[in-house]
Amino acid sequence: RLRYLCPTIRLVWADSGYTGTLIDWTRSLFGISIEIVSKLAGQVGFVALPRRWVVERTLAWINQHRRCVRDYERRPEHHEAMVRWAMIHTISKRLTR
Repeated sequence: RLRYLCPTIRLVWADSGYTGTLIDWTRSLFGISIEIVSKLAGQVGFVALPRRWVVERTLAWINQHRRCVRDYERRPEHHEAMVRWAMIHTISKRLTR
């Protein structure tokens, strides 16, 4: 679905939970490279990882909207719509400041 909606995407950053065959599968089937952003060796406490802060910031923006905080939606399509509306609202507020 990502390839269909956004054909120019070539690189995706992912959490260390996505290691394994997913990396080879996406590269061979879709031509998308996945770069795993994992913890630093010996990391204790919070450390801002490269590109990880972008995901965390975006999730914080989404969680500012009531319908996205809890699992109110029963269908994934409905939740996707709520996340889309939340991001439209957030970005439009930022553009009109």
